[in-house]
Amino acid sequence: MKFLILLVVLSIICLVFLQKIFFSFSYLPIKLKFFWFFKFRFSIKILFYILCIIFNIFFLFILSFFNFQPKSVFQQNYKPRFEVTKLEKSERCSFANCFNFTKCLDGNLRIYIYPDLPNSPQSKIYSDILTVLRRSVYFTEDASEACLFILSVDTVDRDRISEDYVKDLNSLISSLPKNVWNNGLNHLIFNFYSGTFPSYSSNDLGFNPGKAMIAWTSSSRQHFRADFDISIPLFHKEHPLLSNEEIGLNSTDFQNHDKYLASFKGKRYVYGIGSETRDILHYLHNNNSVIIASTCRHNSDWKKYEDERCEEDNAQYDRWDYNQLMDNSTFCLIPRGRRLGSFRFLESLKHSCIPVIFSDDWVLPFEDFIDWSQVSISGNEKNILFIYDYLSNIPKERILKMRYSTQLVYQKYFASIERIVLTSIKQVFERIRRHVGLPSQQNWLCY
Repeated sequence: MKFLILLVVLSIICLVFLQKIFFSFSYLPIKLKFFWFFKFRFSIKILFYILCIIFNIFFLFILSFFNFQPKSVFQQNYKPRFEVTKLEKSERCSFANCFNFTKCLDGNLRIYIYPDLPNSPQSKIYSDILTVLRRSVYFTEDASEACLFILSVDTVDRDRISEDYVKDLNSLISSLPKNVWNNGLNHLIFNFYSGTFPSYSSNDLGFNPGKAMIAWTSSSRQHFRADFDISIPLFHKEHPLLSNEEIGLNSTDFQNHDKYLASFKGKRYVYGIGSETRDILHYLHNNNSVIIASTCRHNSDWKKYEDERCEEDNAQYDRWDYNQLMDNSTFCLIPRGRRLGSFRFLESLKHSCIPVIFSDDWVLPFEDFIDWSQVSISGNEKNILFIYDYLSNIPKERILKMRYSTQLVYQKYFASIERIVLTSIKQVFERIRRHVGLPSQQNWLCY
């Protein structure tokens, strides 16, 4: 249809142009005009008609080449093999429309965990999360007593190419007692990895969570439901399960922590999402105050995409020890990876290395009650190359306070899986207390 309209428009333009040229001969001297008009008028008309047709065909051919050329090999071959279920922005759940406070009114806030389902394996991380909850004072085996519900089905890794991905999750959920699941009402779902290659969509869970709250590690502000969802940090499966040590800090411990102003060691990716930010980090490296040690080695196919810097980057990467670099850096650069959240965020806090975050729109963990401006620095991804001057001009007094805060926040909330998970539960319960008018228990907060 578009081609037909274009053809008509171009034909009209050509005819107008032809008419102007043809009648412009009326301004010629009488003899020439007479000669031209009677001898050549018909042949000239035919000639211009032919030229118009040729021009139109040529123009449409060029247009079709640029607008309708074949798709890339990936676009031709890629077809989603799985049902994709996303938490759409239009589904704006809140405590007002997606929570039943009836069982939470007496202040005795309890958690029910579904019995383990046969043939439904659990990753180590999710097994540890459930272990913490079952050991907690909030746990009950009676669903009728519970205010909050937790699935026994592993929802942590929703990347379809991961070995920990649980298939047919919608079917598993549909097998749960309908009066307990209740379309996700009063449920909290833990998710570390959403989406898959190539987009790694931050709201693609691959199943329908209904009206459940979600504890995300990589949620964007676009999809995060404030005062309903929770943002938690990404942590390794080797992260301590329990943490019994008391918080005891001394600001003098951080006086000699500035061998390097800033550092980064990690994968830079040679293609795909996340590579844009990490690929330019090497411009900050000066082998003195700023150390950037990145590697192209990622997945089994990185060789197909390697560039001219890969050999040098891989050698540089092998020179530096990850933990020693963090221990001896004042600031640790935290660029986004495939997803918004990064293991490096929690690791930098552990090493009292001030996080410098470049992950646009990432909702930072527990930001309801942690003032991250006192603990970290956040910048726009496109401005990452300007960070050196900014960091160089931060007063030492502020640096010392921020280092102290990294340890305070880490030990109180993030030092173990137990502390991360129970902080999540306390955050949900604090919101419930606020909504039903129960006394607050904010004594567990430090920021």
